[in-house]
Amino acid sequence: MTRFALTIEYDGRPFIGWQRQAHGPSVQQALEEAVFAITGEEAAVQAAGRTDAGVHATAMRAHVDIAKPITPFRLMEALNARVRPAPVAVLAAEEVADDWHARFSCIGRHYRYVIVQRRAQLTFEHGLAWRVTTPLDVAAMQAGAARLVGRHDFTTFRSAHCQADNPLRTLDRLDVVADGARIDVYASARSFLHHQVRSMVGCLALVGQGRWTPDDVTEALEARARAALGYNAPPDGLYFIGADYPAG
Repeated sequence: MTRFALTIEYDGRPFIGWQRQAHGPSVQQALEEAVFAITGEEAAVQAAGRTDAGVHATAMRAHVDIAKPITPFRLMEALNARVRPAPVAVLAAEEVADDWHARFSCIGRHYRYVIVQRRAQLTFEHGLAWRVTTPLDVAAMQAGAARLVGRHDFTTFRSAHCQADNPLRTLDRLDVVADGARIDVYASARSFLHHQVRSMVGCLALVGQGRWTPDDVTEALEARARAALGYNAPPDGLYFIGADYPAG
């Protein structure tokens, strides 16, 4: 049995999320069915993060155990051939130690959220970015983001359905970067709560619109109550962009 680490890119629009579920297609299901077609093995593909419906990835990390002899390159090529026409691509595959786990070995996760400021509807980026029709004050958003960095109780910023035992998280990075009409929000932490990034971005957008101040972000955080949340941004603009693992 060989454990392979995979780096995966996908468009989340056709899927109900990463995790296999009975009521719709998932990224995990698409990959596991491809593995079965190649090897005849019912192998689980475990990921670093369980993205929601409509959320995308440019570099999701995952692993799968396969008994059939196969090289990493041949596995990557075969998966890409079999997973079609689903919008999923395996960018890399490598053999790893048996105790390497895409989720439990991960020590850092990175997301990007894409906002486009324009009144006209999105064409090429429809479903791939959040269209905001009013100009946003990026400096104010940056000030609001600074209030969330560090170790906090993020109860306000997690889904009511979040299954995490503890709402305490250490947010290492929350940067707001503007490039013309486009705004990218970068978030990094060892782990995130369900909907945490989308909830934070939604509140930062309120700050950018002048409907909230950075002090309102602090008040929402300190309330430790979902009812204090201003807005939950849509999944369209959210991308899982990387995962960190211990060296060696």
